[in-house]
Amino acid sequence: MATSISHSSSFFPKLPHLHGFHPSLTNFTLLTLFPKSRNLKLIHCLSLNQPINQNANATNLRVVFAAGGTGGHIYPAVAIADDLKTLDPNAQILFVGTPTGMESTAVPSAGYQFTTISAHPLARPLISPQNLFIFPYLLVRSLIQSWRRLRDFNPQIVVGTGGYVSFPICFAAVLRGITLIIQEQNSVPGIANLVLSLFAKKVFVAFNSTENFPRHKCLVSGNPVRLSLRRNVSKAVAFKHFFPKVGEYEGKVVLVLGGSLGANAINIALLNLYYQMLLERKGLFIIWQTGVESFDEMDSLVKNHPHLILTPFLHSMDLAYAAADLIVSRSGAMTCSEILAIGRPAILIPSPNVAEGHQMKNAFLMADLAGSKVITEDELDSTTLRTAIEEIIGTENLLPCDLNLRQS
Repeated sequence: MATSISHSSSFFPKLPHLHGFHPSLTNFTLLTLFPKSRNLKLIHCLSLNQPINQNANATNLRVVFAAGGTGGHIYPAVAIADDLKTLDPNAQILFVGTPTGMESTAVPSAGYQFTTISAHPLARPLISPQNLFIFPYLLVRSLIQSWRRLRDFNPQIVVGTGGYVSFPICFAAVLRGITLIIQEQNSVPGIANLVLSLFAKKVFVAFNSTENFPRHKCLVSGNPVRLSLRRNVSKAVAFKHFFPKVGEYEGKVVLVLGGSLGANAINIALLNLYYQMLLERKGLFIIWQTGVESFDEMDSLVKNHPHLILTPFLHSMDLAYAAADLIVSRSGAMTCSEILAIGRPAILIPSPNVAEGHQMKNAFLMADLAGSKVITEDELDSTTLRTAIEEIIGTENLLPCDLNLRQS
């Protein structure tokens, strides 16, 4: 248990301790701790609120990010990269992922250089013929590719934010003597980050209660939130982006996030209620991200409606969040952090299929911190989801931070 790990005093100035979450979170502390032979300086507390020191680095900073699989691993890395570029516009940044993963499109769209390796996850159960006989060969191949990518780019630091693709890159960094930093989004670490923490210089965790990491290496930093989400976007502008043919905005917008890959249970529950709700509530609008893997099926079943946007993936999340009055979502750690950062009420439906029960713990933490409504997948159907939506959008019981944002 990382119960005695310290917070940076400049990271949470005069803010209440919220176990790694805070709605106004704009900082991500990154102690680079370069090897002395590099003759580089310490970078500490990356923040839009900090003045940029143009003379901070005599040598251009070169950083590799190892992240992939889902948005929950990719977007923390993008957020850290955004702040690095804000602090040092000359920094050289490279993302490494798989050629077919979500990162292959998400990273280039964020404006960063991207290269690939072949990587494979451990099979379940862990003790299986595939893991014993096939996985070692695949891992060695990934390590050789990772070694070559690091040799060619020659970074001073590698940052791993999770996903199975991060392991070979980060472990190759250890073998090459490159400083390794780990950022863990969840309260219980995954296998890759748990093993890599043994070799990392520092481990940045989202929660004071994050388990199983070496305590002397841990710093509680919260989860980094993307630069685009920290910019103030007008609700009217955001609404017009999604519904340009609708006149003056009056009503409520429900943003449904099925996860970057898709959440079948949420999609099915919404499929059985969305059209009736749109017919009955003239001021209701729905932005529905189905997930990439579920889009074709949902697109064939969903009826067109001028108050409905159906999309496999949302690249303009800043506009989607700004337009929303209510968010219906899984409870991945990064989604929870972003919901708190933008200050919107939420209905959270934790995935029962995520290892170590991350999402269930995140959801109930959000219920304690922000009054989020939690519906387990066993409880989820169209009736319970509709009741929960109507209880929230039928009232003005928004989060205090949301009310403050609307009044400013």
